[in-house]
Amino acid sequence: MLEQRYRWKNKHLREHVSVLDGKRSPTILLKNARYLNQTFRKWMTANIWIYNDRIVYVGDMLPEKTNNCEVVDCTGLLLVPGYIEPHAHPFQLYNPHSFARYASQTGTTTLMNDNMVLALQLDKKKAFSFLKEMRDIPTTMYWWCRFDGQTEIQNEEQTFSHSNIKSWLEHDAVLQGGELTGWPKLLDGDDMMLHWIQETKRMRKQIEGHFPGASEKTLAKMMLFGADCDHEAMTGKEVYNRLMQGYTVSLRHSSIRPDLPVLLDEIKQLGIDQYDKFIFTTDGSSASFYEQGMIDHMIKMAIDKGVPIIDAYNMGTINVARYYNIEYLHGNIATGRIANINFLTDESNPTPVSVLAKGKWVKKNDELIDIYEGLDWNELGFEPLSLDWDLTMDDLQFSMPFGIKMENAVITKPYSVSIDVAYDQLDESHDESFFVLIDKDGKWKVNTLLKGFANKLSGLASSFSNTGDIILIGKNKKDIITAFNRMKEIGGGIVVSEGGEIVQEIGLPLKGVMSNDHVEDLIEKEKSLLHYLREKGYRFEDPIYSLLFFSSTHLPYIRITQQGIYDVMNKSVLFPTIMR
Repeated sequence: MLEQRYRWKNKHLREHVSVLDGKRSPTILLKNARYLNQTFRKWMTANIWIYNDRIVYVGDMLPEKTNNCEVVDCTGLLLVPGYIEPHAHPFQLYNPHSFARYASQTGTTTLMNDNMVLALQLDKKKAFSFLKEMRDIPTTMYWWCRFDGQTEIQNEEQTFSHSNIKSWLEHDAVLQGGELTGWPKLLDGDDMMLHWIQETKRMRKQIEGHFPGASEKTLAKMMLFGADCDHEAMTGKEVYNRLMQGYTVSLRHSSIRPDLPVLLDEIKQLGIDQYDKFIFTTDGSSASFYEQGMIDHMIKMAIDKGVPIIDAYNMGTINVARYYNIEYLHGNIATGRIANINFLTDESNPTPVSVLAKGKWVKKNDELIDIYEGLDWNELGFEPLSLDWDLTMDDLQFSMPFGIKMENAVITKPYSVSIDVAYDQLDESHDESFFVLIDKDGKWKVNTLLKGFANKLSGLASSFSNTGDIILIGKNKKDIITAFNRMKEIGGGIVVSEGGEIVQEIGLPLKGVMSNDHVEDLIEKEKSLLHYLREKGYRFEDPIYSLLFFSSTHLPYIRITQQGIYDVMNKSVLFPTIMR
């Protein structure tokens, strides 16, 4: 599928060997490097030769030729492999390119990425062109292959057709199938999903689970079907159960599930002191969550909780590489590996002062070296959202007998509507708001009420959602329309209107679901929106995830989807969408 099936062509491998033969100079020589050697499980000192993007030697020797070589004396520094994020959702307002750039600054230089937005927003040819473009950035980008849309979508059999799934699974950049958000269908007899799992395993690729609250028996069944790892353990006991059934366990610390401190404490209480089957993930957190760091932050938390230092680093490096069968390329500093190296000042502080990604400096002496070249997003298929229809007051008519109540940031239940909704504005004495999911092509809509999101929010329009359809929330119909019109004008985004004025705006010009801002800039806009929503009554952890998961049927209990209002537990549409 990729134009270059092998990472290095034969001529490149000959060049690598010629460096050792003294016929060619390394591009970087790291002298006197005290580095983490995971074979011996200790810190050792060596000279590390790098040629372009590859480590070509680690040991006592020095190269014969250094005429085209940058020589770096590493005395006083500690070197560890670049960190690996095994479960990235690189579309949480940021985009894969901006996220990779930002993550590299704290040492995470390899990402295993969700392909959901690519599968839903682009045709296969465009999606694979994008993967090819991502191959050339300093961060190493791998991908998943989703088997379902994580919601009830129209024409799912076309988007997730056997032909599409097969092509994704065969792609060289795809390392796993899943995550298995549709696993209840698998248990109910979905043999096509089981076939895709079988194909994934035949290709020696991994299957990522998604099993929140799963019983021991369910975990065992899913292991028999082919699951390899799960990131949904929320207690030490759930970690234990997954280990007992043979899983690799991805310990999570994210914006809606900041669980790592509790997990590490409870693991220790259960007497678990072997860490080879553990890896770390931040599970696609919102941009502002990453101000504190990424995998480096999780390694630091593990060290502070008493995890042996080498085990803590291994959980963010070689454990991941071994799990994905890519240890020959990633996860350790050794001959033949891709030159992803983090430079530390202290073994107990995993945040690097300098970072090499594919043998290029992306950070040096605490300074950003920005070599992540901009992309032509339109050419790649990520043009601004274009809506050729208008939202009117006729679209904002509400008569449904029950609404949707938020239990927390992502769990929603039904409730009986008792207020009179025959007005253009709802009272601020309660926390019920008008709530609409409307087709981005303007063909259908679902109108209900939303309880618990806010009590003073006048009008919000968002093209950021699970499927890229439009979410409308607010007390005032005119402000909802004002927010929608501004969102339409800027080609997609999250927009809030109050008193006829735009008071908050995050532009998402990439298909209406992603920003083209640097993550640093996006963080400030996201924090401003969160502060505003909190003032208007939002009381949960993460409004960005609330918007994303309103349609997500991998969570209980009631969801608003392209098919209508959907009962997750009974797998049925309670109220279908209405054609406009």
